Formats: sequence, C-alpha cells, structure tokens
Amino acid sequence: MKYITYHTIFRLWVLLLPVAAHAQHKFDKQAHRGGRGLMPENTIAAMKNAIDWGCTLEMDLYITKDSQLVVSHEPNISSVFGLDTNGKILTKADEKRLMLKDLTYSQIRKYDIGTKLHPEFPEQKKMKAVIPLFSELVDSVEAYAKSKHVKARYNIQPGPAYTISDSFRTDFVKRMMDIILSRKIEKRSMFQAFDLGMLETVHRDYPGKIKISYLVGASRKNLEAALKRLSFKPEIYSPYYKLVNRQLVEACHEKKIKVIPWTVNTKEEIDQLKKLGVDGIISDYPNLL
Repeated sequence: MKYITYHTIFRLWVLLLPVAAHAQHKFDKQAHRGGRGLMPENTIAAMKNAIDWGCTLEMDLYITKDSQLVVSHEPNISSVFGLDTNGKILTKADEKRLMLKDLTYSQIRKYDIGTKLHPEFPEQKKMKAVIPLFSELVDSVEAYAKSKHVKARYNIQPGPAYTISDSFRTDFVKRMMDIILSRKIEKRSMFQAFDLGMLETVHRDYPGKIKISYLVGASRKNLEAALKRLSFKPEIYSPYYKLVNRQLVEACHEKKIKVIPWTVNTKEEIDQLKKLGVDGIISDYPNLL
C-alpha cells in the first residue's frame, strides 16, 4: 500500500481549488444597490462592502446631461438621503430641479448621499459619499476585489424612471457595454430590466456577450405568458419574491432558466426561498445571505 505524500496532497488541493470556488459561488448572493441596509446605496463604499460579503453587486444606471453613466436608482438627487452642496437638507420640491439628466456630472458630484440618516435603513453606516460614475465604480471595485484575491460580479439595471424610446435604448446599451467590454467584465456580469425593449436591445446588439435577467413585477404571475413576451429565452428569471413557489422554480429549471427573486430582507423568507431551490437572492442585507 502506497502512502500519500505531502506533495500529492498539495497537488490535489491545487486541483480542487477551482471546484471549491465554483461551489462557493453557485448560489448567487446579490447585494441590492450594493446592500443599502448596511451602507449608503449605489456608492463605491457599498459595493466594496458587498465584495467583503461575497455578493454580486446589483446597481442602477442613469445618463447625465453631459452623457455620463452614473450609478443611481433615483432619477434625481433624492431628498430622502441627499444633502445639498452646503450640507443642507433637500425637499421634495428640490428634487424636480435636480434631475440627473439635467445636471452635469461635475454638478452631481457636489451632493452628499451618504451622511443623512435613511429612515428605512437605520443600520446604515453613515459617511460622506457621492453618486459615482459607472466607470469609476467598476475601476475602484475591480482594484479592491483584486486586492482581496476575488473576482467581482455585477448585476446592472437601467434606472426604472425613464421614458424610453428605441433610440434611447440603443444609446444607453452601447454606453453601458462600452464600459463593460473595455474592462473585460462581461463574463462576470448580467443585465436586468423590467423593460422588454432593453432586454431585446442587449440580445440583438450584443448576442451572447452578457447574461440577461428578466425582471418581473408583482402582477406578472404567469411564467409562460411572461416568457412569451420575449423573442428569446433569458438566462435568468427574476420575479418579485412573493411570486416564487416550488412550481415556478421547477418550471424555470426545466427550461434551463435560473431563478433569482427580489428583494428579500428577512432571514426567514431567505431561508424559505432557499428551500424552494432558487439560484440566488437579491437583498438589501448582504449579511443575511
């Protein structure tokens, strides 16, 4: 009988490392807006924190007056968590004159979105933070992930408040993909949207370049009817989490479609969805995942 040497054990360990890493990342933990339950949403600091929790970075994009892509869920500087250039509280009336599409990025960057207490997320760590450029966020996150010896993963969504035309979709998708492709992160990224035209544009203009996730709202209860609205099969189906049951998960898996529900913020509901066999979960609280 031959003894196993330390050299053999080391070789086996090296060979199994990729397998272990794949297993670790098989369940897709996603930090909604970077995990806004813990950090100011859609900021570089939030995304770095989500990296530390081993999460995919979920984020939203808008285009500024000077044609820059910025990371924000709101179409304006939000009065909920934003402060003006002098550190004073903003009002709802202020929001109407602070639309991102009407401001240059140099103007946007003067507003603080990390210091004011968010009423929905009292656990949020407070710090001075700005709405970042998408390119800046990716560069910073990539450097941070490299320092931690991990690979960042991205879930990117167009801001939900747009009035959308076909020409806008084409322009938006090109601007986004130019950044993604130039940073070579397309294999670690997915694109999600409620707007079918956005999904169709990515599928048409960048076939096979990036995974596509079909976001579905609370009213979209029939899987087959929802999928028929697209001309192709998406890699991921992302429904409002209360729509998820075992039948839905099994039906998607039969079609080789992954299920990643949104936005789940209690440990009990997260555990229940995991038992149903979902492939990932989007949450404001990466620590619960």
